[in-house]
Amino acid sequence: MLRILFDSPLSRAGYLYATAVGLVWGGLLSTGRVERRGGLIVFRGLPNWAFGRGGSCVGGCYLTRDNVSDAILEHEAVHKRQWQRYGMLFPLFYRAAGSNPLTNRFEIEAGLDTGGYLTKRKS
Repeated sequence: MLRILFDSPLSRAGYLYATAVGLVWGGLLSTGRVERRGGLIVFRGLPNWAFGRGGSCVGGCYLTRDNVSDAILEHEAVHKRQWQRYGMLFPLFYRAAGSNPLTNRFEIEAGLDTGGYLTKRKS
């Protein structure tokens, strides 16, 4: 039964809807460069309140102020794939996985190191 929800026409529709939301959100709030990188549409220059942590992937869009290293975009490309697999169920699954990135299965799958979660902070 759940198979029809994952990697299906239904999840694809959810992914496309989320991408449309990301395009509108990024288009309205971005004051920086917009470009296509690594399969993502990257919106820069958003206000800090417009995304979570250092940036957020919404469908095929990545929304951030200026967090656009190659490693981060590699990490966010995995989140794009998660959106494609789970569609609009992805935000629910992500929230249920918890807010701690070190134990959140979706952040672990995307790569804690490439996501910047394992970088030592200077004291």
